[in-house]
Parts: sequence; C-alpha cells; structure tokens
Amino acid sequence: MHKTMMTSALAVTGLLAAGAAQADDELTLQLKWVTQAQFAGYFVALENGYYEEEGLDVTIRPGGPDIAPPQVVAGGEADVVVEWMPAALAARESGLELVNVAQPFKRSGMMLTCLEESGIESPDDFAGRTLGVWFAGNEFPFLSWMSQLGLETDGGDDGVEVLRQGFNVDPLLQGQADCISTMTYNEYWQVIDAGIEEDQLVNFHYEDQGVATLEDGLWVEASRLEDEEFVDAMARFVRASMRGWDWAAENVEEAAGIVLAYDQTGAQQEHHQIRMMDEIAELLDREDNGVLDPEDFERTVEILLAGGSDPVITEHPGDAAWTHAVTDHAAE
Repeated sequence: MHKTMMTSALAVTGLLAAGAAQADDELTLQLKWVTQAQFAGYFVALENGYYEEEGLDVTIRPGGPDIAPPQVVAGGEADVVVEWMPAALAARESGLELVNVAQPFKRSGMMLTCLEESGIESPDDFAGRTLGVWFAGNEFPFLSWMSQLGLETDGGDDGVEVLRQGFNVDPLLQGQADCISTMTYNEYWQVIDAGIEEDQLVNFHYEDQGVATLEDGLWVEASRLEDEEFVDAMARFVRASMRGWDWAAENVEEAAGIVLAYDQTGAQQEHHQIRMMDEIAELLDREDNGVLDPEDFERTVEILLAGGSDPVITEHPGDAAWTHAVTDHAAE
C-alpha cells in the first residue's frame, strides 16, 4: 500500500512502489528538508524493496522551511526523524526527550562561503562583516562558532551582523552578505551554477575549523524505546536504510534518478541531484553501519556548550541522549 504523497511521482515514472505489498509494521520517517539526494538512502531502500524485505511499510514525509522534525515527532505524526544533532539536543533541553538511535552521516557538509573580492581570508576577518545563516535550528553550529571566536552576533565593528538567510544563495549574489551558509552538496553548487568560478570563492569548512557538529542523525522519542517491538522495528529500519545508503553511494546516478521520481514538486534538476549524491557519499558512515561514535557525540556536545554567555545548550545531555540498542540489534 503506497502512500498518497508518493503516488503521482510513481505514476509518472512507472517505478514500482516498494511498499505496495502488505507489510507487518508501519513506520513514518520525517525528513529534515525537501525530497533530494541528501536523503537518497531512504528513498533507495523504499524503491528497491529493502524495507519490504524487513517486514516494514515505510512512509517518507518530505520536510520544508515550515517543518520542524522535533515538533513532528512530538505531535505523533512520525516515528523517527532526520535531524541535526544541535537542533535535536536543543529540543531535548527544552523538554522533548529525543534520542539518537543511528548516525548515518559521519562528517559535516556545512561551510561559510565568501566572495574572494570581499577580502576575507580567515575567520580573523569576520569582524564587522555580514554573514548569512539559516535559522529554524540550523543556526546553532554557526552561533557556537561565532561565540568561540569571541564575536558578538548583534553587529558592530567588533562583531558580525547576522543575516537570516533564506534557503537560497541570493544574499551572496546580490551583495547583501559577505559570506553565506552553504552545504558542500547543495548551496555551494548553486553559487557555481549562478556563474561564479570556484577560484572566486573562499570556503570555510566547519570540519576544518574544528566546529563541525553531527548532522542527519535518526532520532526518536525516548518513551518509544521502552517498547521492544518498536526497537525491533527500528533495527530493521536502520538495517534497510544503511543498505540503501550503501547502494546509493555505489550507484550515484541511479540513486539520483530514484530521488527525482519521488519528488512531487518537479523542482529538482537531474545534474544537481547527481552532484549532490556524489558529495553526500563523502559524508556517510559506511564502515560502522550507522553506529553513533560516542567520541563524535562528545565533540558535538562540547562545541554546543562552548557558547559563552549564550550557549546552544547549557548542560551536558548525558548518555541518555543516544543509544546503541537499535544499531546493536540491527547487527544481529
């Protein structure tokens, strides 16, 4: 039984619906953003029948600018969400007990991208500049970085002016910001496609700056993990999803095609999705099958706590914020 939101795309492409057969357990996944190669592993697992083979009937809900995954799971509209760890831990500190059950992405793709003509050569040149960043939970790594640099975010010669960036690259192209937030797999290439040469840009990778936090993890509500049947279903979901990610990384063009088939908006371009999938493959954890590395968790927490007078989180969330119960069961 394929979900209504997927029907039109499949009718157009003639692709078979992987969830067409009756499955034992229904699960709904809420994505962090719109249908794109950033989530290819899940669409591949659906399309190639990996979820069905695990006895699962999976619905994938696209995200968007007005959709906050923690709120969706809190409202009971999804069983599991894709979320960045800073936003998940901030939500947890606000009272929503989210737990990381798997971490498919090992490395961060976040950058600040500046025009070379701005004269910015290092973070020492940020003071007095206008920097664009997304909000809705995506601002937390940026704000933590600025705090560690000793830069206030309310403007002035000794601070930075923060521009609430839309999910586009217009502020850089139109001269509204000296630097904008980009992902290695998405907005950076939008800048290139707009006609700016790579040697005209200066990029500051969060990974290189020592402020990279974990992105695109799988999170559930803590109370759900008290149910052994749910843990078992999630283990099967993670196993099938990581299988999907492995296939997508090995079959970049085909994976991009699957993503395009599930995109009902028609807004995605094939060349961009292929390029995105190629970049995403570099960020994946393909050795540990999505098992969260506790050292990566601790590094992220330390970065979020190092926010001076206004840290992203104020207390260490403790080991209760993550579990290996699901990934251990998936490996059995």
